[in-house]
Amino acid sequence: MTTNLPELRSARLILRSSIREDVDVRLALGRHKEIVEAYGGTFDPELPFTREQAEAAIHFIEEQEYAWVIDAGRFIGHVRFHSMDRHDKRAALAIGIDDPAYLGRGYGTEAIRLALTYAFSTGLHRVSLRVLASNTRAIACYRKCGFLEEGRERESAFFNGRWEDDMIMGVLDREFVSPELPVSSSQLSEAITPPGDTYGRQEC
Repeated sequence: MTTNLPELRSARLILRSSIREDVDVRLALGRHKEIVEAYGGTFDPELPFTREQAEAAIHFIEEQEYAWVIDAGRFIGHVRFHSMDRHDKRAALAIGIDDPAYLGRGYGTEAIRLALTYAFSTGLHRVSLRVLASNTRAIACYRKCGFLEEGRERESAFFNGRWEDDMIMGVLDREFVSPELPVSSSQLSEAITPPGDTYGRQEC
């Protein structure tokens, strides 16, 4: 169940909890080859996207402890933290833009920066992610948010008949500066009340 997270706003979008209408929007969006393959999946154009799958997608977001819907006037995807370790003050980031009309337009970058501003203000020290090394658009997005390449898992993903490397990226609290705020996230420890006591590949 999602922690009682605050609603976060930027110039073009809101990070919020899910609402009933999100299922209808997710159903209408369906599945897209570019997005499915960015996760390392195999796209089947003959495979229908059903209401049950749309409901399951929204339910998945609702069941995560630290997750927001990305709203740019309506549902376009979600961003979340998982694999949270409060002792080591670290977590993993996952983001998915489900509407291809919003890919490559900076919405993923905007959502990640909002989420990181919140995460580091709660006391996290490190956030990591993994992404297919061939997903150059997503990698460029993460670099804009302060993530650095930390290593590779060679030939760790097999899809479409070929092996792909996974890139491991990370950002530390002292390295991240939110464009929404004039100070580094490490200076925001009292700005937002902290929450109580398999990272996947990403699309942006």
